[in-house]
Amino acid sequence: MEFFHGTKIDFLSKRKAFFLSSAFIFVFGIIAIFVIGPKFGIDFIGGTEMAVRFSPVQSIESVRSTIDKAGFIGSEIKSYGTSDEFLIRLNDGGDKAVSTKVTESLKKAYPNTTVTVLKLDRIGPKVGDELRIQASIAVVLAVISIMLYIAFRFEFIYGIGAIVALIHDVVFAIIAIVIVQKLGIINLEINQASLAAILTVLGYSINDTVIVFDRIRENKELHKGMKLVPLINLSINETLSRTLNTVLTVVVVLTTMTILGGEVLQGFAFTMLVGILIGTYSSIYIASATVVWYLEKVRKVPVDIPASEIDKKLQNA
Repeated sequence: MEFFHGTKIDFLSKRKAFFLSSAFIFVFGIIAIFVIGPKFGIDFIGGTEMAVRFSPVQSIESVRSTIDKAGFIGSEIKSYGTSDEFLIRLNDGGDKAVSTKVTESLKKAYPNTTVTVLKLDRIGPKVGDELRIQASIAVVLAVISIMLYIAFRFEFIYGIGAIVALIHDVVFAIIAIVIVQKLGIINLEINQASLAAILTVLGYSINDTVIVFDRIRENKELHKGMKLVPLINLSINETLSRTLNTVLTVVVVLTTMTILGGEVLQGFAFTMLVGILIGTYSSIYIASATVVWYLEKVRKVPVDIPASEIDKKLQNA
């Protein structure tokens, strides 16, 4: 069964409004990121992560109070696996003495309880800085590689459209993480899991964009006399059913993971959920619209002529 089949939506007629809206949110979000400041996980700033089991079970409020009394105020404590297991994360720079002090404090607070350390990970501040730099490089290289792939597979102007859409997706995903964390809706942080989600979103988003660009290239041959803007609208409409059916399936899964997956999976699932929704929007409204804008404003080529004529003008320029 196909939904959204045979649509005739004029997506590009409102391209200026969508550009301005996205630009406003982009600028506002960048300012918010610098003002609020992203919350980095211990992967990127250094710290200690412990998984602890209590027998009999203790409440998370009691464990948090004990950790605070031990001098580690503001530590992150999550349910981990079963109800008797907790994940304790301390932004202490990976000090080896910290885990020993935490374990001793817990055993002292619960003398009739067996406290078992299931796992213990330490990341020093130097390693955290290196991971943060490497993560930034990974995102930048991914974006550049995708741009080059699109430029070689199609044309340079389509590479411009793809890169704008990808930067749009990355920044909007980070904005969502920072704002949701600040509002206290979900306990989010920028760590290796969220980075993995962002890189996955880049791949998902560019896949949607490539499908639209492929259909544009096919329609150039099928509809040689059609003007560029109607041709792009036709191509987006023809791929709309596939795009929305796919994204709705993924959204259902990610929404379930965000709500029911627990705090361990929430960060990854929420980042993926927001990123895929934004990536779908950018594939439809940003990538192709950027191609039109580039032709009009940068290359000074009129877009109200057949697409085949535009290609000839670009070749002769």
